[in-house]
Formats: sequence, C-alpha cells, structure tokens
Amino acid sequence: MTYEEFQRQLGKAGVTMRMFAELVKMNHVSLSNYSKKGTVPTHIAIIAALMGEMAEHGLDYRNVLENLDISRKRPRGAARKGKFGGDKQSDLDLPL
Repeated sequence: MTYEEFQRQLGKAGVTMRMFAELVKMNHVSLSNYSKKGTVPTHIAIIAALMGEMAEHGLDYRNVLENLDISRKRPRGAARKGKFGGDKQSDLDLPL
C-alpha cells in the first residue's frame, strides 16, 4: 500500500497518524518514516484498510484495538543493558 493510500485509509477511519500509532502501540515517528519509502508494510496496511472499511460501515474498531493486550514494541537498537545479540555479556579472564 502506498503511503498516500495509508493516509487516506486513516482519514476514512477518522484517526490521525498519532492516534493510529497509539492504537497499535507504535511510535508515530516510525510510521511517518514510511513516507520516505513511499509504502507501508503489509501488516500496517491491512490494519489501516480494515479500520477504514469498518468506520465506513459504522463499525467500532477502536474498542477492539484498545482491548487487545499489545505490548509496545521497543525501537530497533534499543538493546537491554548488558546484552549483545540477546546473550549476557561476561568478563573474559585473559592473561595480561
């Protein structure tokens, strides 16, 4: 889906980019970064299209999304302290 079509679907749903980001527990900056690429990932496109269609037919999508137990995704590169590649770092006992 093109970024423009994504924005159109959000408009049909009556939400802003920031509101959409909050509903799907994403950072709104991550969403607006897709404008540079010109397209949005398929999973985000599907959500936006369904929201637009549901709103157009008078169905409430907000209640559904707000009741999902979605954990906020950590930004790429936000590694936990003491971790590298998911494994704990340990001290090396190298002779000096």
